[in-house]
Amino acid sequence: MSVRNLSCFKQVLEVMDLLDDPKINGSRVKKFFESYGLYEFELKTLKGDRGLTDFVKIIIPGEKGKSRGGSAPTLGIIGRLGGVGARPDYKGLVSDADGAIVALAAALKLWEMSMRGDKLLGDIIITTHICPNAPVIPHEPAPFVGSPVDMLTILEHEVDPAMDAILSIDATKANRVIKVEGFAITPTVKDGIILKVSDDLINIYERVMGKPAAIVPITMQDITPFNVEVYHINTIMLPWLMTNSPVVGVATTASIPIAGCATSANYIIGLERATAFCVEVAKEFTSGRCSFYDPKEFEILSRIYGDIGMRMREILRGSKEAD
Repeated sequence: MSVRNLSCFKQVLEVMDLLDDPKINGSRVKKFFESYGLYEFELKTLKGDRGLTDFVKIIIPGEKGKSRGGSAPTLGIIGRLGGVGARPDYKGLVSDADGAIVALAAALKLWEMSMRGDKLLGDIIITTHICPNAPVIPHEPAPFVGSPVDMLTILEHEVDPAMDAILSIDATKANRVIKVEGFAITPTVKDGIILKVSDDLINIYERVMGKPAAIVPITMQDITPFNVEVYHINTIMLPWLMTNSPVVGVATTASIPIAGCATSANYIIGLERATAFCVEVAKEFTSGRCSFYDPKEFEILSRIYGDIGMRMREILRGSKEAD
């Protein structure tokens, strides 16, 4: 992959080094960002049947952002993963850590930009969670790293009501469907409808990568609640279940299937470009120059197909009540 501009390389390296530690937790991530002067940081330990994880939320205020009483749009950046490590079986940073790496590196880059005077108009809300010893679960063609906490609890914390649009970042290597080096983006999903790929996001992808956009061919199965026993490429699209805002996946990818529990499989150039993509989308979306979907086309499809989102959310709520 030939990329000459590595504007987020330092941030990705620092975050990878931070997370590649068996003792890593949310408090250490918080202290790391505080060392850069960032204090708008929320931390909460979530406990599940298979252990615990530290949920983190970072807010980068915009000049005219909602957190400051303004009206500029807010972008959500979610780092999806089971865990940054799968100890004790697998030592070191695992492939599944990509979502947290990119989300936190984007937060660091955006914060440094803000401190230097390049403040965005709108707020950026970054969420992810930190677990160095997540469980491994079977999946074909390669195993996933599971979360110690149930999917619904994680989703409820990841999605903030203030997010007007969401980038959901997830390692998407354990499949035979999207096999490119670097990263790929998905069509937009809103309220259970898979929409066309945003032209604005394609433009940003092509600018960042210097080549045609790679698109993940998501299906209805991939946006169906995870408790429904059908094949999912992964959980990259599931944040849509918690919001009426549009969601686009940012999938870190590889040329061959790579297990989520694999170590030495966080491909730094692809991670850096995925981080740069998130930063560029943050600039464009919060300034009103980037749209995730066409509202008119969404309304037409909603009239044809009905409220698919409501039906899927009922399935999700049903699984919670059953628990």
